[in-house]
Amino acid sequence: DHAQTSKTPRFRRTILPDMLYPTKTALIIRNDLAAWQKVNVAAFLSGGLTHHFPEMAGEPYRDADATVYTPLIREPVFVYGADADTIRRTYERARNRNLTFAIYTEPLFKTTNDGDNRASVAATPAAALDLVGLGLHAERKVIDKVINGLKFMGV
Repeated sequence: DHAQTSKTPRFRRTILPDMLYPTKTALIIRNDLAAWQKVNVAAFLSGGLTHHFPEMAGEPYRDADATVYTPLIREPVFVYGADADTIRRTYERARNRNLTFAIYTEPLFKTTNDGDNRASVAATPAAALDLVGLGLHAERKVIDKVINGLKFMGV
């Protein structure tokens, strides 16, 4: 298997030459979702993480005409693909390290608002959550341990 991970030397040289931050953000998304679902999950998880960890946001952008745009996340977001069992294992690793993290579950594809989303999760015991995505942000070394063995999505 020749899949690149964040520890692959060539990846580090070409993608991360001078971008080492003390924290790391990782999204883990179930591989078997439709393309629109993967993008949707990534957007929701990123939004949730940025709300909970406001230090993730950079400064507003401004173009040469002085048009102001919203800030973006200030550091790379690493996106990993995984099957359901691997997502569950990663979820348990994050919980065992007492991380605060974002989740997205399969039933949320059928709801239409935040209140129903939260009610769906609240009605489900942790062991029964049908996880399709996780969003993690913490000290780099902690995230590396939680995501150990995962492969980048699409690689």
